[in-house]
Amino acid sequence: MKQQYYKIYKPYGYLSQFVNHQNKRRNKKLLSELYDLSVNVMAVGRLDEKSEGLLLLTTDGKFSNYITSSKIEKEYHVMVDGLITDEAILKLQSGVEISVNSKPYITKRCDVKIIRNTSHIIDRFVRDERHGKTSWLSIIITEGKFRQVRKMTAKVGFPTLRLVRVRIGDYKLDTMEPSNILPINY
Repeated sequence: MKQQYYKIYKPYGYLSQFVNHQNKRRNKKLLSELYDLSVNVMAVGRLDEKSEGLLLLTTDGKFSNYITSSKIEKEYHVMVDGLITDEAILKLQSGVEISVNSKPYITKRCDVKIIRNTSHIIDRFVRDERHGKTSWLSIIITEGKFRQVRKMTAKVGFPTLRLVRVRIGDYKLDTMEPSNILPINY
């Protein structure tokens, strides 16, 4: 059987899975509501329910392992609460202590910079402007611990309000819109 590879724009509010195996999450929206794909197609990595953006899908386990490895950069465009400081950016770049499986973990060095032009990000209401200023950051990591980016920004005092993954390695979100799916080559 020929392997299948896709990129999708996972919309906000969906789980990164096709089948729900948990009773407590019965009312959650699944990718199977958006896409009618082969039963063998799986998500490569995860984006949590409140995150959106680029997600790769495949039937190829080797591809999945390669993409989720630390060899591949993942880029997120992140709206944080408040006007981010240079000090907070330096801390994020150097690595911060977060909790992973209830144990302290120091994140690896990463690339963090402020984004001024967010015209490439699809508008979605997050909160009213009167609740304070926000900043957009580009955060590029090579690891993917559970809710890592959200934990990192919270640790330096700037909680994540919105998280959009725009790139995984050479695969980019480009002009895709929520729920779009495109075949990709590997």
